[in-house]
Amino acid sequence: MAVLVEPAPAKINLTLAVLGRRADGYHMLDSLVVFAGIADRLTLSPGPALSLAVRGATAEQAGPLDDNLVLKAARALAAAVPDLKLGRFTLDKRLPVAAGLGGGSSDAAAALRLLARANRRKPGSLPLQKIAPMIGADVPVCVDPRPRRMRGIGEALSAPLKMPKLAAVMINPGVAVPTKDVFMRLGLKPGGPVRRAAPSRALPRGVEAFVEYLFRHGNDLEAPAVEMEPVIARVLDSFRGTKDCLLARMSGSGATCFGIYGSPRAANAAARSLAAAEPKWWVRATTFG
Repeated sequence: MAVLVEPAPAKINLTLAVLGRRADGYHMLDSLVVFAGIADRLTLSPGPALSLAVRGATAEQAGPLDDNLVLKAARALAAAVPDLKLGRFTLDKRLPVAAGLGGGSSDAAAALRLLARANRRKPGSLPLQKIAPMIGADVPVCVDPRPRRMRGIGEALSAPLKMPKLAAVMINPGVAVPTKDVFMRLGLKPGGPVRRAAPSRALPRGVEAFVEYLFRHGNDLEAPAVEMEPVIARVLDSFRGTKDCLLARMSGSGATCFGIYGSPRAANAAARSLAAAEPKWWVRATTFG
């Protein structure tokens, strides 16, 4: 069988509300998740043995191979599906690591999709969504990477949502913000009161109305992340100083931030100026949706 290829797109939390904390310590979320037009790239050469090679611009930050979620996902699916054909994975790591983009989770989800293709199985015929939460809280939403509302601890997903295509710029300033530490700064007690989730409604179709919707629903983790790494505030201010930036916000638990622009041309121009001003930052123009 020929080598199979899957993108593992960056996961973007356009909104993120932390509603409470369960008795077992997990935080309960309500988040609008979309996927960017930039991605890691995962390939699979089907065969009898399982292996993984990691290369690419951010490969050195990806950690030990044995801890990689691609292998964890493959092993979990092989344990659940007898006689599953495996093979040699190669991960081209392009996204920043520990950046609030769900990169490892998206890589794991891409591995599940590749194994379904290698075994000539439709994803719905394999227990992908049953296995995904065992790999990581962000993996379920990445299995079928389309805009969705994500609730619970990540396992409760809406049907795919329709939204306007957004021109955007993403920046990572090169600092890692430990997710656990950001959540702990909220000071929520296990088993404490739980906020009510915002009602589920159809998303606005136009860009201006959609951005107005985003202004009404922020990211509860942005303030504690800024306390830990003040450079995040500088990134957000840099976005707001560019022409035609409609909204600047941090994604997930950080430190990657995004700016939404009125057009791809404006986003590309902003990316060029921001990269020139801060050459050590990871800056990319992209699209969301």
